[in-house]
Amino acid sequence: MLNIKTITKLAFVASIYVVTTVWNPFSYDAIQFRISEILILLCFYRKEYAYALTLGCFIANIFSPLGVYDMVFGTLATVLSCFFMVRCKNLFVASLFPVVFNAMIVGLELHYLIKLDLAASMVSVALGEFAVVSILGVMVFQRLSRNASFMKLIEANQNCEKDICE
Repeated sequence: MLNIKTITKLAFVASIYVVTTVWNPFSYDAIQFRISEILILLCFYRKEYAYALTLGCFIANIFSPLGVYDMVFGTLATVLSCFFMVRCKNLFVASLFPVVFNAMIVGLELHYLIKLDLAASMVSVALGEFAVVSILGVMVFQRLSRNASFMKLIEANQNCEKDICE
């Protein structure tokens, strides 16, 4: 059950995702380096963050040059990533789901809509996602997950030490 405090946190995360995506000049097109994607790792610690990240991605993709296609398919990649991440028990493995789903779905989207080479677009999206989520994001969250105050702040209830989880 979501209380007002949790809903407020989810709304805050969604807004951070939107602002950091729209503000970043490398969030769209062939070279994608969305720093905001680090936030998807929150799902590993509490599944309800999937709502925030899905909404944040959808709103951020309103500003995409690919328009409604990115709103639908980019958001689909996030939904699928979150779905599998919340069921995972290893942070690094969980970080690979957004890499794979974004590479496939957004790569296909770039191929069909702006005629980029399919392999190149998939590799480009995968590399950007891997750098942000699987390297930078995992390093950040491995460190943050050892901080009891942070884990309490995000209301972690899965994949954390028993003395840290609520």
